[in-house]
Amino acid sequence: MAWLNARDALRILGVRPQTLYANVSRGRIRARPDPRDSRRSEYREEDVLRAAKQARGRRKVATIAAEAIEWGDPVLPSSICTVADGRHWYRGQDAIALAARARLEDIAALLWQTEPLSFTPANAARKAAARATQSSAPSASQLPPASPSPPSPPSSASASASTSASASTSASAPASAATAAARTVSASASVARSASASISVSARVNGRARRSENDDSASGPGPALAAGLAAMARRAGRDLPTVGRSPATLCAEAREVMASLCAGMLGAPVPAGVALHDHVCARWRQPAAATFVRRALVLMADHELNASAFSVRVAISTGASLAAGVLAGLSALSGPLHAGATQGVAALAGQARRQGADTAVRAWLAQGRPLPGFGHPLYPEGDPRAAMLLATTRPPALYRHLADHVERSVGEIANVDFALTACCARHALPPDAPFVLFALGRCVGWLAHALEQAQARRLIRPRARYIGIAPAAAGAD
Repeated sequence: MAWLNARDALRILGVRPQTLYANVSRGRIRARPDPRDSRRSEYREEDVLRAAKQARGRRKVATIAAEAIEWGDPVLPSSICTVADGRHWYRGQDAIALAARARLEDIAALLWQTEPLSFTPANAARKAAARATQSSAPSASQLPPASPSPPSPPSSASASASTSASASTSASAPASAATAAARTVSASASVARSASASISVSARVNGRARRSENDDSASGPGPALAAGLAAMARRAGRDLPTVGRSPATLCAEAREVMASLCAGMLGAPVPAGVALHDHVCARWRQPAAATFVRRALVLMADHELNASAFSVRVAISTGASLAAGVLAGLSALSGPLHAGATQGVAALAGQARRQGADTAVRAWLAQGRPLPGFGHPLYPEGDPRAAMLLATTRPPALYRHLADHVERSVGEIANVDFALTACCARHALPPDAPFVLFALGRCVGWLAHALEQAQARRLIRPRARYIGIAPAAAGAD
């Protein structure tokens, strides 16, 4: 019996990887783990040849159009992001390499094609600038180095903020002199950061307690999703439509929309001079997680024309406001087949903790459910975003054992949903942290798609292929 590797099977079939996987799942093509590398699969040659023969000459226009909507070729032109050869690219730059050094603010400037920016609301930024101008104190760059002080107790808000700031500084190098200047922490920004950390101590981020590595609670969107939806709904009810407005004006509004979502989902606006990942860690009282949070936000910024990005573009194509587009994207993101998959990962991990990985995986598959957090149609050789996060943030043993067991027994590799959940557990972040990081990072991509679609000035209006009861014949009684 002859077996083919994935490359040869795809060449013979003339299809995309996801079509090959669909044939395997439907039993049309038999597959087995590659004896030389269990992370890959081999496909039975006679099944591949039979499927290729059946497919030739039978593809109709309607079939091609239908496949284009479901994991098919892109249906809209875009210069923002693509997945090619198993790699993830932002405007021609490797997203994995960017995540090693960049902040989400840098990615927003890249994807929106604008100057360096922050996610501080404009009115707060103006007030901070005014205070800095009125102050006669020297700037932070002019101050002499501070003498080291004894470490504060773990509960100290100022210690959390300063540790978070140092983690950010060591994690990301400035991309330009302008960016470096924007990252300089002034005395007033330090006060704002301490205030933000103090709020997080008392409010505990809207009452959500941190979880430990041994907590079985599912990582759901929780109140953060409701707060984000409410923030965008308020803006959508008052913001101007996108149609007829200049790109510069829309870029400025995109920054404000992002600031509103951050404030809503985190319970407080991003202070002036503070990077988003530092603000997140201050709110969650976990400054040591700053490097992971920064990388995760960058990696989640965009992922081609996914369901939520497409929802945003459909809304914006009608001329709707940027906030209305983000509202559509956030709604789509909450589904269990999108960012809501992190809930399933946490549930599977909890079951594995109680019953063991083998029993949990068997029970999950016996119910006819695909394993959440494993496999990705665009990455047959493994999700590079997950690989980076798991390699740089060692997850708890439970998650490592679960990922190893699934790869050996099922042949699927952990994807970014699994990595987000596992790494959040490693840092004892709140139960909804995976969803919050996904949503805040992805909002940058949504706004990039919104800006691009607004310039296209074309209504997205697909046709339906009717398969219902045939309309009555003309002239029939």
